[in-house]
Amino acid sequence: MSTGKGLRGWLRSLAGRRGEPLDADRADLVVVVSSFEDAEACSTALERAAEVAPSWRSEDEAVLRHHLALPADAVERAAELAGQDGYVVAGTGDRNVPPMAVDGASVILQRVQILDALHCAQEKSRMASLAQRLGGTALGWDALQPQDSAG
Repeated sequence: MSTGKGLRGWLRSLAGRRGEPLDADRADLVVVVSSFEDAEACSTALERAAEVAPSWRSEDEAVLRHHLALPADAVERAAELAGQDGYVVAGTGDRNVPPMAVDGASVILQRVQILDALHCAQEKSRMASLAQRLGGTALGWDALQPQDSAG
């Protein structure tokens, strides 16, 4: 049996799942993948991210962040609804808000998870639907992992 990177990664992921979950407040987290193009498939973004540095590691947990532009009075409701799926508000402000919302706010909703193309696409769709129901728009998503590949 080969003990290549695949086996080591699998063993590391097993060890990581038994240990503490990834702390979303770690100082060494860096963006390893992002997609702010609505038409781009999550699988395409993840494939690209696996090929560049810092590279996305599919076997490790990531902090998945969704960037939304919402009317200011919808931010609390978005946090409440997304919180039912384990998301927390990681930031708010008025940067990157499209001109469609004069009193708009940007909000970043995040949670820790193992990231793969299927679940990423599901969450991207869920956030787009949430934003639309609240009169806003989903701007895109990104994911962070520790910079040290030993994670």
